[in-house]
Amino acid sequence: MNKIHRLLYSDIKKFLSDKEIILITGPRQVGKTTLMLSLKNELESTGNKTVFYNLDIERDNFWFTSQEQFVQRLQFDLPGNDGYVFIDEIQKKTNAGVFLKGLYDQNLPYKFIVSGSGSLELKEKIHESLAGRKRVFNMVPVSFIEMVDYRTNYKYSRRLLEWFTMEREKCSLWLSEYLAFGGYPRVILSENTEDKIRILDEIFTSCVEKDIGYLLKIERTDAFKMMIRILSSTTGNYINFSGLASETGISVNTLKNYLWYAEKIFLIYSLTPFFRNVKKELVKSPTVYFTDTGMRNYAAGLVGNLINPVDTGFVFQNFIGNILKELIQWKGWTLHYYRTTDKAEVDFIINKQYELLPVEVKYSKLKKIEIPRSLRSFINKYNPPNALIINLELTAEISLNSTKIKFIPWYLLFQNNILESFRSG
Repeated sequence: MNKIHRLLYSDIKKFLSDKEIILITGPRQVGKTTLMLSLKNELESTGNKTVFYNLDIERDNFWFTSQEQFVQRLQFDLPGNDGYVFIDEIQKKTNAGVFLKGLYDQNLPYKFIVSGSGSLELKEKIHESLAGRKRVFNMVPVSFIEMVDYRTNYKYSRRLLEWFTMEREKCSLWLSEYLAFGGYPRVILSENTEDKIRILDEIFTSCVEKDIGYLLKIERTDAFKMMIRILSSTTGNYINFSGLASETGISVNTLKNYLWYAEKIFLIYSLTPFFRNVKKELVKSPTVYFTDTGMRNYAAGLVGNLINPVDTGFVFQNFIGNILKELIQWKGWTLHYYRTTDKAEVDFIINKQYELLPVEVKYSKLKKIEIPRSLRSFINKYNPPNALIINLELTAEISLNSTKIKFIPWYLLFQNNILESFRSG
Protein backbone atom coordinates (compact mmCIF):
# COMPACT_ATOMS: atom_id res chain seq x y z
CA MET A 1 0.00 0.00 0.00
CA ASN A 2 1.22 3.51 -0.82
CA LYS A 3 2.05 6.08 1.84
CA ILE A 4 -0.58 8.67 2.68
CA HIS A 5 -0.37 11.53 0.18
CA ARG A 6 -0.93 14.95 1.75
CA LEU A 7 -2.67 17.69 -0.23
CA LEU A 8 -0.39 20.25 1.44
CA TYR A 9 2.56 18.75 -0.44
CA SER A 10 1.60 20.27 -3.79
CA ASP A 11 0.80 23.63 -2.15
CA ILE A 12 4.30 23.82 -0.67
CA LYS A 13 5.96 22.85 -3.96
CA LYS A 14 4.49 25.94 -5.64
CA PHE A 15 6.62 28.19 -3.43
CA LEU A 16 9.98 26.45 -3.68
CA SER A 17 11.27 29.11 -6.06
CA ASP A 18 10.36 32.00 -3.76
CA LYS A 19 12.96 33.53 -1.48
CA GLU A 20 10.90 33.40 1.72
CA ILE A 21 11.53 30.68 4.29
CA ILE A 22 8.89 27.95 4.10
CA LEU A 23 7.73 27.30 7.64
CA ILE A 24 5.66 24.14 8.24
CA THR A 25 3.91 24.15 11.59
CA GLY A 26 1.39 21.81 13.14
CA PRO A 27 0.70 19.36 15.95
CA ARG A 28 3.15 16.66 16.88
CA GLN A 29 3.09 13.50 14.76
CA VAL A 30 0.95 14.76 11.88
CA GLY A 31 3.66 13.89 9.34
CA LYS A 32 5.75 17.05 8.98
CA THR A 33 9.04 15.15 8.89
CA THR A 34 7.67 12.59 6.42
CA LEU A 35 6.46 15.36 4.12
CA MET A 36 9.83 17.12 4.23
CA LEU A 37 11.73 13.91 3.47
CA SER A 38 9.42 13.20 0.52
CA LEU A 39 10.05 16.70 -0.82
CA LYS A 40 13.79 16.26 -0.32
CA ASN A 41 13.77 12.98 -2.26
CA GLU A 42 11.80 14.48 -5.13
CA LEU A 43 14.16 17.45 -5.38
CA GLU A 44 17.18 15.13 -5.43
CA SER A 45 15.58 12.97 -8.13
CA THR A 46 15.52 16.02 -10.42
CA GLY A 47 19.17 16.84 -9.79
CA ASN A 48 18.83 19.41 -7.01
CA LYS A 49 21.22 19.51 -4.06
CA THR A 50 19.68 19.14 -0.60
CA VAL A 51 20.71 18.77 3.01
CA PHE A 52 18.57 17.76 6.00
CA TYR A 53 19.16 18.71 9.64
CA ASN A 54 17.07 17.44 12.54
CA LEU A 55 17.48 19.24 15.86
CA ASP A 56 16.28 16.10 17.65
CA ILE A 57 19.63 14.58 16.65
CA GLU A 58 22.55 15.67 18.81
CA ARG A 59 25.16 15.76 16.06
CA ASP A 60 22.93 18.04 13.97
CA ASN A 61 22.06 20.22 16.93
CA PHE A 62 25.75 20.90 17.48
CA TRP A 63 25.97 23.01 14.31
CA PHE A 64 23.24 25.40 15.46
CA THR A 65 25.35 26.94 18.23
CA SER A 66 25.80 30.10 16.15
CA GLN A 67 24.83 31.39 12.71
CA GLU A 68 28.51 31.52 11.71
CA GLN A 69 29.07 27.88 12.65
CA PHE A 70 25.91 26.77 10.86
CA VAL A 71 26.79 28.68 7.67
CA GLN A 72 30.23 27.05 7.65
CA ARG A 73 28.58 23.66 7.88
CA LEU A 74 26.13 24.59 5.12
CA GLN A 75 28.91 25.65 2.77
CA PHE A 76 30.63 22.32 3.43
CA ASP A 77 27.48 20.24 2.86
CA LEU A 78 26.28 22.28 -0.13
CA PRO A 79 29.31 23.53 -2.06
CA GLY A 80 28.36 25.91 -4.84
CA ASN A 81 25.73 28.56 -5.08
CA ASP A 82 22.44 26.79 -4.60
CA GLY A 83 20.63 24.08 -2.69
CA TYR A 84 17.64 23.31 -0.48
CA VAL A 85 18.13 23.31 3.29
CA PHE A 86 15.66 21.32 5.41
CA ILE A 87 15.59 21.99 9.16
CA ASP A 88 13.32 19.80 11.27
CA GLU A 89 12.19 20.47 14.87
CA ILE A 90 13.37 24.09 14.86
CA GLN A 91 11.57 24.71 18.19
CA LYS A 92 14.51 22.94 19.86
CA LYS A 93 16.72 25.92 18.95
CA THR A 94 16.87 28.75 21.48
CA ASN A 95 15.91 32.04 19.83
CA ALA A 96 14.92 30.17 16.67
CA GLY A 97 13.22 33.20 15.12
CA VAL A 98 16.25 35.45 15.50
CA PHE A 99 18.52 32.64 14.26
CA LEU A 100 16.48 32.14 11.06
CA LYS A 101 16.11 35.89 10.51
CA GLY A 102 19.89 36.24 10.56
CA LEU A 103 20.28 33.48 7.97
CA TYR A 104 17.63 35.03 5.72
CA ASP A 105 19.14 38.52 5.93
CA GLN A 106 22.55 37.22 4.80
CA ASN A 107 21.05 36.53 1.34
CA LEU A 108 22.52 33.04 1.28
CA PRO A 109 22.07 31.09 -1.99
CA TYR A 110 19.85 28.51 -0.36
CA LYS A 111 16.15 27.88 0.03
CA PHE A 112 15.16 27.08 3.63
CA ILE A 113 12.30 24.68 4.43
CA VAL A 114 11.75 24.57 8.18
CA SER A 115 9.35 22.65 10.40
CA GLY A 116 8.36 22.82 14.05
CA SER A 117 5.56 22.06 16.44
CA GLY A 118 3.24 24.73 17.81
CA SER A 119 5.57 25.25 20.74
CA LEU A 120 7.98 27.17 18.53
CA GLU A 121 5.53 30.09 18.30
CA LEU A 122 4.98 30.01 22.05
CA LYS A 123 8.60 29.72 23.10
CA GLU A 124 10.41 31.79 20.52
CA LYS A 125 7.86 34.17 18.99
CA ILE A 126 9.21 33.07 15.64
CA HIS A 127 6.44 34.74 13.65
CA GLU A 128 7.36 38.19 14.91
CA SER A 129 11.07 37.64 14.17
CA LEU A 130 10.37 36.46 10.63
CA ALA A 131 7.81 39.06 9.64
CA GLY A 132 7.96 39.43 5.85
CA ARG A 133 10.54 36.65 5.58
CA LYS A 134 8.42 33.50 5.76
CA ARG A 135 5.49 31.68 4.20
CA VAL A 136 3.63 29.58 6.77
CA PHE A 137 1.90 26.28 6.04
CA ASN A 138 -0.12 24.73 8.83
CA MET A 139 -0.19 20.93 8.66
CA VAL A 140 -3.15 19.28 10.35
CA PRO A 141 -4.01 15.61 10.85
CA VAL A 142 -4.91 13.59 7.76
CA SER A 143 -8.29 14.67 6.39
CA PHE A 144 -11.10 12.25 5.67
CA ILE A 145 -10.67 12.67 1.91
CA GLU A 146 -6.92 11.98 2.21
CA MET A 147 -7.71 8.83 4.20
CA VAL A 148 -10.20 7.60 1.60
CA ASP A 149 -7.78 8.36 -1.23
CA TYR A 150 -5.12 6.33 0.57
CA ARG A 151 -7.41 3.39 1.35
CA THR A 152 -8.63 3.15 -2.25
CA ASN A 153 -4.97 3.08 -3.33
CA TYR A 154 -5.40 6.37 -5.23
CA LYS A 155 -7.46 4.59 -7.86
CA TYR A 156 -10.25 7.20 -7.74
CA SER A 157 -8.26 10.32 -6.89
CA ARG A 158 -10.06 12.45 -9.48
CA ARG A 159 -13.44 10.80 -8.90
CA LEU A 160 -13.81 10.60 -5.14
CA LEU A 161 -17.17 12.39 -5.10
CA GLU A 162 -18.51 9.69 -7.41
CA TRP A 163 -16.96 7.05 -5.12
CA PHE A 164 -18.77 8.55 -2.12
CA THR A 165 -22.07 8.24 -3.98
CA MET A 166 -21.50 4.71 -5.27
CA GLU A 167 -19.93 3.26 -2.10
CA ARG A 168 -22.29 4.70 0.50
CA GLU A 169 -22.04 1.78 2.89
CA LYS A 170 -18.24 1.74 2.94
CA CYS A 171 -18.17 5.54 3.06
CA SER A 172 -20.45 5.50 6.11
CA LEU A 173 -18.31 2.83 7.78
CA TRP A 174 -15.10 4.79 7.22
CA LEU A 175 -16.75 8.01 8.38
CA SER A 176 -17.72 6.31 11.66
CA GLU A 177 -14.13 5.14 12.09
CA TYR A 178 -12.74 8.60 11.33
CA LEU A 179 -15.14 10.29 13.74
CA ALA A 180 -14.09 7.81 16.45
CA PHE A 181 -10.32 7.77 15.95
CA GLY A 182 -9.43 10.89 13.96
CA GLY A 183 -6.71 11.50 11.43
CA TYR A 184 -3.27 11.14 12.98
CA PRO A 185 -1.25 9.16 10.39
CA ARG A 186 -0.13 6.41 12.77
CA VAL A 187 -3.72 5.98 13.95
CA ILE A 188 -4.98 5.59 10.37
CA LEU A 189 -2.21 3.14 9.53
CA SER A 190 -2.93 0.99 12.61
CA GLU A 191 -5.31 -1.90 11.98
CA ASN A 192 -6.76 -2.58 15.43
CA THR A 193 -8.55 -0.54 18.06
CA GLU A 194 -6.05 -1.22 20.86
CA ASP A 195 -3.16 0.17 18.83
CA LYS A 196 -5.16 3.23 17.82
CA ILE A 197 -6.00 4.01 21.46
CA ARG A 198 -2.37 3.44 22.54
CA ILE A 199 -1.10 5.83 19.87
CA LEU A 200 -3.61 8.53 20.85
CA ASP A 201 -2.48 8.11 24.45
CA GLU A 202 1.17 8.56 23.41
CA ILE A 203 0.37 11.69 21.38
CA PHE A 204 -1.70 13.28 24.16
CA THR A 205 0.94 12.49 26.80
CA SER A 206 3.73 13.81 24.56
CA CYS A 207 1.79 16.99 23.90
CA VAL A 208 1.13 17.68 27.58
CA GLU A 209 4.55 16.64 28.90
CA LYS A 210 6.82 18.05 26.17
CA ASP A 211 4.98 21.15 25.02
CA ILE A 212 2.98 22.13 28.08
CA GLY A 213 5.16 20.73 30.85
CA TYR A 214 8.75 20.97 29.61
CA LEU A 215 8.84 23.75 27.01
CA LEU A 216 6.30 26.06 28.62
CA LYS A 217 7.22 25.22 32.21
CA ILE A 218 3.58 24.87 33.28
CA GLU A 219 3.54 23.30 36.71
CA ARG A 220 -0.18 22.51 36.88
CA THR A 221 -0.27 19.98 34.06
CA ASP A 222 -3.01 18.21 36.04
CA ALA A 223 -5.20 21.32 35.76
CA PHE A 224 -4.38 21.61 32.06
CA LYS A 225 -5.40 17.97 31.46
CA MET A 226 -8.61 18.47 33.41
CA MET A 227 -9.41 21.57 31.38
CA ILE A 228 -8.98 19.63 28.12
CA ARG A 229 -11.13 16.77 29.41
CA ILE A 230 -13.93 19.14 30.42
CA LEU A 231 -13.75 20.93 27.07
CA SER A 232 -14.00 17.59 25.26
CA SER A 233 -17.34 16.91 26.89
CA THR A 234 -18.72 20.33 25.92
CA THR A 235 -17.59 20.43 22.27
CA GLY A 236 -19.39 23.18 20.39
CA ASN A 237 -20.75 24.86 23.52
CA TYR A 238 -19.54 28.27 24.60
CA ILE A 239 -16.99 28.52 27.42
CA ASN A 240 -18.08 29.66 30.86
CA PHE A 241 -14.71 30.99 32.05
CA SER A 242 -15.54 31.31 35.73
CA GLY A 243 -17.24 27.90 35.88
CA LEU A 244 -14.39 26.16 34.06
CA ALA A 245 -11.77 27.90 36.25
CA SER A 246 -13.62 26.75 39.37
CA GLU A 247 -13.81 23.15 38.12
CA THR A 248 -10.08 23.03 37.34
CA GLY A 249 -8.97 24.85 40.49
CA ILE A 250 -7.16 27.70 38.76
CA SER A 251 -7.82 31.42 38.32
CA VAL A 252 -9.72 32.78 35.32
CA ASN A 253 -6.56 34.48 34.02
CA THR A 254 -4.58 31.24 34.29
CA LEU A 255 -7.41 29.39 32.56
CA LYS A 256 -7.35 31.83 29.65
CA ASN A 257 -3.59 31.37 29.37
CA TYR A 258 -4.03 27.60 29.32
CA LEU A 259 -6.65 27.89 26.59
CA TRP A 260 -4.26 30.03 24.56
CA TYR A 261 -1.52 27.43 25.02
CA ALA A 262 -3.90 24.63 23.97
CA GLU A 263 -4.66 26.51 20.74
CA LYS A 264 -1.03 27.24 19.97
CA ILE A 265 -0.05 23.56 20.23
CA PHE A 266 -2.99 22.78 17.92
CA LEU A 267 -5.03 20.72 20.38
CA ILE A 268 -8.09 22.95 20.04
CA TYR A 269 -9.31 26.04 18.23
CA SER A 270 -11.94 28.56 19.28
CA LEU A 271 -14.69 30.35 17.40
CA THR A 272 -16.04 33.73 18.45
CA PRO A 273 -19.75 34.51 18.20
CA PHE A 274 -21.06 36.39 15.19
CA PHE A 275 -22.27 39.93 15.76
CA ARG A 276 -22.44 42.93 13.49
CA ASN A 277 -20.77 44.90 16.28
CA VAL A 278 -17.15 43.69 16.25
CA LYS A 279 -16.36 45.15 19.69
CA LYS A 280 -19.27 43.23 21.14
CA GLU A 281 -18.13 40.06 19.40
CA LEU A 282 -14.65 40.19 20.91
CA VAL A 283 -15.83 40.22 24.51
CA LYS A 284 -18.32 37.37 24.22
CA SER A 285 -17.43 33.80 25.16
CA PRO A 286 -15.89 31.62 22.42
CA THR A 287 -16.82 28.06 21.64
CA VAL A 288 -14.18 25.34 21.34
CA TYR A 289 -13.56 22.51 18.88
CA PHE A 290 -10.77 19.96 18.66
CA THR A 291 -8.29 19.86 15.80
CA ASP A 292 -8.63 16.06 15.73
CA THR A 293 -11.80 14.14 16.58
CA GLY A 294 -9.82 11.15 17.86
CA MET A 295 -8.01 13.38 20.34
CA ARG A 296 -11.34 14.84 21.43
CA ASN A 297 -12.72 11.36 22.08
CA TYR A 298 -9.55 10.30 23.89
CA ALA A 299 -9.79 13.31 26.20
CA ALA A 300 -13.48 12.55 26.82
CA GLY A 301 -12.78 8.89 27.58
CA LEU A 302 -14.87 7.84 24.58
CA VAL A 303 -12.27 6.70 22.06
CA GLY A 304 -13.34 3.32 20.70
CA ASN A 305 -16.67 3.70 22.51
CA LEU A 306 -18.55 6.33 20.50
CA ILE A 307 -22.03 4.78 20.79
CA ASN A 308 -24.35 7.49 22.11
CA PRO A 309 -25.97 9.33 19.13
CA VAL A 310 -25.70 12.63 21.02
CA ASP A 311 -21.93 12.19 21.43
CA THR A 312 -21.60 11.21 17.77
CA GLY A 313 -23.62 14.25 16.75
CA PHE A 314 -21.24 16.58 18.59
CA VAL A 315 -18.22 14.85 17.03
CA PHE A 316 -19.79 15.10 13.56
CA GLN A 317 -20.32 18.82 14.16
CA ASN A 318 -16.63 19.08 15.16
CA PHE A 319 -15.70 17.16 11.97
CA ILE A 320 -17.67 19.59 9.79
CA GLY A 321 -16.16 22.55 11.64
CA ASN A 322 -12.67 21.25 10.82
CA ILE A 323 -13.58 20.96 7.13
CA LEU A 324 -15.04 24.47 7.02
CA LYS A 325 -11.97 25.86 8.77
CA GLU A 326 -9.75 24.36 6.06
CA LEU A 327 -12.04 25.55 3.24
CA ILE A 328 -11.91 29.21 4.27
CA GLN A 329 -8.14 29.27 4.71
CA TRP A 330 -6.37 31.91 2.58
CA LYS A 331 -9.70 33.49 1.58
CA GLY A 332 -9.83 36.26 4.17
CA TRP A 333 -13.10 34.82 5.50
CA THR A 334 -13.86 34.09 9.15
CA LEU A 335 -15.73 31.30 10.91
CA HIS A 336 -18.07 31.96 13.85
CA TYR A 337 -21.04 30.55 15.71
CA TYR A 338 -24.37 32.27 16.39
CA ARG A 339 -26.27 32.27 19.66
CA THR A 340 -28.83 34.71 21.08
CA THR A 341 -30.10 35.31 24.59
CA ASP A 342 -33.36 33.51 23.70
CA LYS A 343 -31.38 30.35 22.78
CA ALA A 344 -31.48 30.69 19.00
CA GLU A 345 -28.35 28.88 17.77
CA VAL A 346 -26.71 28.29 14.40
CA ASP A 347 -23.70 25.97 14.38
CA PHE A 348 -21.48 27.97 12.03
CA ILE A 349 -21.52 31.37 10.34
CA ILE A 350 -19.06 31.94 7.52
CA ASN A 351 -18.43 35.66 7.17
CA LYS A 352 -17.31 36.18 3.59
CA GLN A 353 -16.86 39.91 4.21
CA TYR A 354 -19.31 40.75 1.44
CA GLU A 355 -22.01 38.28 2.57
CA LEU A 356 -22.89 35.72 5.24
CA LEU A 357 -23.37 31.96 4.92
CA PRO A 358 -25.07 30.26 7.90
CA VAL A 359 -24.41 26.51 8.22
CA GLU A 360 -26.46 24.06 10.27
CA VAL A 361 -25.13 20.52 10.89
CA LYS A 362 -27.46 17.53 11.32
CA TYR A 363 -26.09 14.06 12.07
CA SER A 364 -29.16 12.51 10.55
CA LYS A 365 -30.44 10.90 7.34
CA LEU A 366 -32.97 13.63 6.70
CA LYS A 367 -35.96 12.48 4.68
CA LYS A 368 -37.86 15.75 4.33
CA ILE A 369 -37.22 19.46 4.25
CA GLU A 370 -37.45 21.15 7.64
CA ILE A 371 -35.99 24.54 8.51
CA PRO A 372 -34.78 24.73 12.15
CA ARG A 373 -36.28 27.58 14.17
CA SER A 374 -32.88 29.11 14.95
CA LEU A 375 -31.81 29.13 11.29
CA ARG A 376 -35.15 30.69 10.36
CA SER A 377 -34.54 33.39 13.00
CA PHE A 378 -31.05 34.15 11.62
CA ILE A 379 -32.36 34.36 8.06
CA ASN A 380 -35.15 36.73 9.07
CA LYS A 381 -32.66 38.97 10.85
CA TYR A 382 -29.73 39.02 8.40
CA ASN A 383 -31.28 37.97 5.06
CA PRO A 384 -28.25 36.03 3.72
CA PRO A 385 -28.41 35.02 0.03
CA ASN A 386 -27.78 31.35 0.91
CA ALA A 387 -27.89 28.98 3.85
CA LEU A 388 -26.62 25.41 4.22
CA ILE A 389 -27.98 22.43 6.11
CA ILE A 390 -25.35 19.70 6.08
CA ASN A 391 -26.69 16.21 6.78
CA LEU A 392 -25.93 12.58 5.98
CA GLU A 393 -28.00 12.04 2.80
CA LEU A 394 -30.59 14.62 1.74
CA THR A 395 -30.06 16.87 -1.28
CA ALA A 396 -32.75 19.52 -1.64
CA GLU A 397 -33.41 23.25 -1.94
CA ILE A 398 -36.07 25.60 -0.63
CA SER A 399 -36.42 29.38 -0.36
CA LEU A 400 -37.26 31.47 2.67
CA ASN A 401 -37.80 35.14 1.87
CA SER A 402 -34.94 35.78 -0.57
CA THR A 403 -32.61 33.15 0.96
CA LYS A 404 -31.93 29.87 -0.81
CA ILE A 405 -31.60 27.10 1.76
CA LYS A 406 -29.66 24.13 0.42
CA PHE A 407 -29.58 20.69 2.00
CA ILE A 408 -26.41 18.81 1.05
CA PRO A 409 -24.76 15.53 2.12
CA TRP A 410 -21.57 16.20 4.09
CA TYR A 411 -19.24 14.74 1.45
CA LEU A 412 -20.19 17.46 -1.04
CA LEU A 413 -18.02 19.78 1.05
CA PHE A 414 -15.09 18.13 -0.73
CA GLN A 415 -16.29 19.42 -4.08
CA ASN A 416 -13.96 21.99 -5.62
CA ASN A 417 -14.86 25.59 -4.76
CA ILE A 418 -18.02 24.46 -2.98
CA LEU A 419 -18.27 27.55 -0.79
CA GLU A 420 -17.70 29.90 -3.71
CA SER A 421 -20.72 28.32 -5.43
CA PHE A 422 -22.98 29.71 -2.71
CA ARG A 423 -23.04 33.38 -3.52
CA SER A 424 -25.55 36.10 -4.24
CA GLY A 425 -26.79 36.48 -7.76
